[in-house]
Amino acid sequence: MLKQKSILILFLSVFFLGIGSTMTYSQNKTIYAKSYLNQKAPEIIVEKWISEKPNYKGKFIIIDYWATWCKPCVRLIPELNTFSKEFKKDLIVIGLTAETEDKVSKMTSPKIEYSIASDPKGRMSKQLEIRGIPHVIVIDPDGIVRWEGFPALQGHELTEKVIENLIKDYKKK
Repeated sequence: MLKQKSILILFLSVFFLGIGSTMTYSQNKTIYAKSYLNQKAPEIIVEKWISEKPNYKGKFIIIDYWATWCKPCVRLIPELNTFSKEFKKDLIVIGLTAETEDKVSKMTSPKIEYSIASDPKGRMSKQLEIRGIPHVIVIDPDGIVRWEGFPALQGHELTEKVIENLIKDYKKK
């Protein structure tokens, strides 16, 4: 009987340690910025809207910190275009760069089909302490950051399914 209890305790310990390590791994992805996950997002600060300023009241917001010279940033544009179209009822996508309007307008491919803003002073980037781009945050309609990080990080990609689930979870509240 004692041996069976010992085996059961050992099994349960291994089982729960396995669950704990999986949860820790999935919650501790590497990001190159200060984490705001599940916290109030910093105020959206831009110097100039290159596109028309979007009305994001009551919507999810994806803010992509990017630059024209950043190859991963440029590769992300078609995907952000897709998110912007597919979730237009619930979501606004904003590309925020420290570059000037002139620099952004010279980039003709790929075409950006979502809102673009410039903040050469990088005020919002400084608040987030961004050390690598692209850096994306997803903010819910209540102003809380629900997703953050490098959108192509293996195992932690920002996908249509992730966005769909964030919106679905929010609407359940």
